[in-house]
Formats: sequence, C-alpha cells, structure tokens
Amino acid sequence: MDRLRPRQRERLVFSGFTKAEIEKMEKLLVESTEPIQSKEFCQKIARSFSASSARAGKPIVKWTEVQSWFAARQKESTSKAPSFTDTPKDQSPIPETCPLHNGHQGSQSLRGMGGKIPDLSELKFEAKSSKDGAWYDVDMFLTHRFLSSGEAEVRVRFVGFGAEDDEWVNVKKAVRERSIPFEHSECNKERRDQSIYYDAHVVKIERKTHDIRGCRCLFLIRYNHDNSEERVRLRRLCYIPGQQSR
Repeated sequence: MDRLRPRQRERLVFSGFTKAEIEKMEKLLVESTEPIQSKEFCQKIARSFSASSARAGKPIVKWTEVQSWFAARQKESTSKAPSFTDTPKDQSPIPETCPLHNGHQGSQSLRGMGGKIPDLSELKFEAKSSKDGAWYDVDMFLTHRFLSSGEAEVRVRFVGFGAEDDEWVNVKKAVRERSIPFEHSECNKERRDQSIYYDAHVVKIERKTHDIRGCRCLFLIRYNHDNSEERVRLRRLCYIPGQQSR
C-alpha cells in the first residue's frame, strides 16, 4: 500500500454494482463474443446500467468501473482464484447467502424478527487491511468464500482504490459497520495522516469548557496496534455503532 486511503464520506461515489448488474456481467463474461474489456463494449454496458430504473437516485456507472470488474474477474479466473464456480479442495461449497458480521453484534445472523431479512442496501461497511492493519471504507463486496477452517472471507474494494488493491478479509474479524465521526468536521481532514484509521481506546479525558467551536476537551488515546499514545480533540475521533470511541 503506497498511499493513504481517503475516507470520502460526503462525496457521492460509486457504491458498487447491484445483484442484477453483476449477474448480467457474469453472463456476458461467459457468453459474449465481443472483447469485454474494450472501451466501446464497457461504455455500452455502463450506459445500459445507468439508464436502468433500478439506479434511480444512485450514482451513474462509469465504463471504467465495468472494465475494472471484467479485468478483475478474468485475472481471478486465470490465476484460478476461488470464485462461486471454482471451489478449491481446502474450501467448502459456498451457500446462497453469506451473512456479514458487524463488530458489535458478534455472530448474530442477519435474519431479524419474524424471519425476515432486513434491507442492507443502506448499510455501509469498513474493512481492516492486512497490509497495514488500518480500517478503510468499503466501496463494494466482490465475492466471498469459505476456508477449510469454516471461516468466511470476502473480497473487498476500498473507496478510492482500484482492483489492484482489492483484498480478501475475514468476515468475522475484519468487517464491520462503518464508524461514525463524533463531529462533522471530521469529513474535511487537514492532515494526510488523519486519513488513516486505527483502533484505539480513551485512557484519559482532560475536560475543558465548551465554546462556540464545540467541544474543547483533550482525549489521551492509546492505539491498540502499537500501544502508542496521543492527545487529540473530539474531531479526530470516530465511534463504532454500538461501541465506544476509537
């Protein structure tokens, strides 16, 4: 990872293909007689998706996103990476659904009260990169698999990054609902090193009188990954839904 991943919370960004769009591209991947990574072909597919009623109110699909999807799937196929149709011996067959894990819910199933599955279309997630141990916003979930140990993994694409930075991450340990800033000013970072997010816990709070600027307290935090400490203001902190600040 050669750069920090920005957490683009305010800008409307492409949030991933719909299930129907993925099914169509998977079919084209097998049946199309045209060069599926060509600009003309990808532009045609992108226009078709963007004009669909299912995309009303959502960001348009760029042809480069379509091209990246085809490139990633062909690369996986060439390298015999695990997929829905190619299950290695050390992995168990993939069920029709793969419940994602929210950090504060343990192994709770996505199935809610009354036997109905809640609508997850509005939920946003973040995943922990194995390259630097930091958490980054998830743009889309590409596919998933089960290891011989029984643990589930998903392949994620991070916001602001392309297919070359996609990663397999553990569903239970490295995927959770996206953390939320205590103050909206967190959306406009002033320092590049504030674009990277690590888990931490509050050690001590130096309370100060609040003024027109808001909370002026100082928080002494200790980072979980290296036990280093730092004094920060509230605008530098986020919290995980259902948990304490980080």
